[in-house]
Amino acid sequence: MASSKSPPLELTFQALTPERWHALESLFGERGACGGCWCMWWVLKRSEFIQGKGQKNKKAFKNRVSSGEIPGLIAFAGDMPVAWCALAPRERYSTLERSRILKPVDEQAVWSVVCFFVARPFRGQGITKKLLRAAVEHAAENGARIVEAYPVEPRSGRMPDAFAYTGLPSMFRSAGFVEVLRRSPTRPIMRYFITPKDGSKRHARRRSK
Repeated sequence: MASSKSPPLELTFQALTPERWHALESLFGERGACGGCWCMWWVLKRSEFIQGKGQKNKKAFKNRVSSGEIPGLIAFAGDMPVAWCALAPRERYSTLERSRILKPVDEQAVWSVVCFFVARPFRGQGITKKLLRAAVEHAAENGARIVEAYPVEPRSGRMPDAFAYTGLPSMFRSAGFVEVLRRSPTRPIMRYFITPKDGSKRHARRRSK
């Protein structure tokens, strides 16, 4: 009897550049992914973020992209954008610097993975983990030696998607991240230590196409 299970999605991962802005805009929709965020929570002071919810945050985010900054990766299923991961050198995220719980572990340079967003019809299909792998490769290609993450540890049961936008520890552990510090019971700081093979994986895939 034939299985009714859908085959795994064929995904590609692309950096968010000005020419892909419309794809990101389509993925985020009118709500800017969540409540007018437009992925500016980690960049702005809280008062600025709240005042800018919606169109102001959208404009601020678009300005970052237009300036040549690459603030993350988009996952595509064919031509359809289905998921997003925000990552950049840690110093780009001023909220981390101000956080008592997520302040720097040490003086080592790190890239930070701060946010995931998956379009509702595509959730529960393992896209986030694949996007995380692509994010590590992207960071490695751009000179990173350590990738840092700030997942949320559920106190009990399943955590609503809206509160798990930084990912869950189990996903990071399965991708090779290790916990390096925990200043709060629910917020471990995890790191992936890049080896030469991480930077070569995407190049190998490009050569095979």
